[in-house]
Amino acid sequence: MKSIIEYPDFDKADLRIGKILECSAPEWSEKLFELKVDFGSEIGQKTIFAGIRKHFSSEQIIGTKCVFVVNLAERKMGQGISQGMMLAAVEKMADSTEKLALTAVSDDIKEGSALR
Repeated sequence: MKSIIEYPDFDKADLRIGKILECSAPEWSEKLFELKVDFGSEIGQKTIFAGIRKHFSSEQIIGTKCVFVVNLAERKMGQGISQGMMLAAVEKMADSTEKLALTAVSDDIKEGSALR
């Protein structure tokens, strides 16, 4: 477990529902997918790089609504710029591999909806 934080620290993170519109595999990375994600009219679309390529195919995630952090500072990842972070559950397996699960939400939740 990480260190305990106060609520004001947690409250700084803007967690939103985004719908994955596009997913491509950049040539320069074996781990990352480049995602085009729709966060509704308030935020619009963002490009987000996610290290989930070894666990999912692009066909599995296009059209999925997941939880993202939308207010992280932009970060250079390889030859691209990520404008947020996708959240996923990670389980460490006995053989030191990892099992990932997307934080997918129901299709009837609107893009851009905030988590609290």
